[in-house]
Amino acid sequence: MPHTKSALKRLRQAEKRRLRNKAWRTRVKNAVREAREAILAGEKEKAEQLIREAVRVIDKAVSKGVLHKNEGARRKSRLMALYNKAFLQKEAA
Repeated sequence: MPHTKSALKRLRQAEKRRLRNKAWRTRVKNAVREAREAILAGEKEKAEQLIREAVRVIDKAVSKGVLHKNEGARRKSRLMALYNKAFLQKEAA
């Protein structure tokens, strides 16, 4: 347990930030999961809408410093690759 006043304050701040970051990470995880499930279920219109929402949430988390910008880019890229594999190849064939 911290002894100094400043260390106690830093502990409080760190805990507050940890909870805030955890909430954003959960939002990102849920948004990506919902989009993936829609893609795998073959629901194109729903998937497009959920991908837009997931990208918005990921970008917001990156801007708040919860996710690194490269992690955000990677998550969006993987989501779009899954979408393209599921729907665009079917249309081309």
